Order: sequence, then structure tokens, then C-alpha cells
Amino acid sequence: MSELTVEREFTVRAELGLHARPAGKLASVAGRFEAEVSLGRGDEWVSGSSVLSILCLAATQGTALRVRAVGADAEQAVMEIGALIESPD
Repeated sequence: MSELTVEREFTVRAELGLHARPAGKLASVAGRFEAEVSLGRGDEWVSGSSVLSILCLAATQGTALRVRAVGADAEQAVMEIGALIESPD
């Protein structure tokens, strides 16, 4: 049986972009899921559970990021992480 894969694109809404605090929160949320979470910008993909990797994406306000999750709870993982990315805070 193949694992569920879900991928969606979200836009960074926060004025300061995806800096250290929101990146830490995102990594923490990604770590709660059974699914393996990745974030992508252009051709670059990084682990959603690594704060430093997320920061390397240099996602400023208006940046489009793709969220991909593979696993049983992939849909929920993508939606929760997407909500964080699109949060204005």
C-alpha cells in the first residue's frame, strides 16, 4: 500500500516573512505529525522539521512556498502548516 502524499502551495503573509520565531513554530508543528513534511521554494526542498533548513529558504512576505507531506496524516499536516505560512503574524 502506498502512502498518502499531499502537496499545496501557500503564500507567506507575515510582514517580516518566515523569520526565526515562525520558522521554529512551523518546525515544531511539523514534528507533531506522523507524515514527513517538506517545504519547497523553486527547485529547493527542505525538511519541515528543521528550523535552520526553513530559514535557508529565505521566505520573505509574498513568497510562494509548497508544502508536501507523505504519510497517514498528510492532509492535516499540510493544512495546519499552510495556515501558519499564511498567518499575518
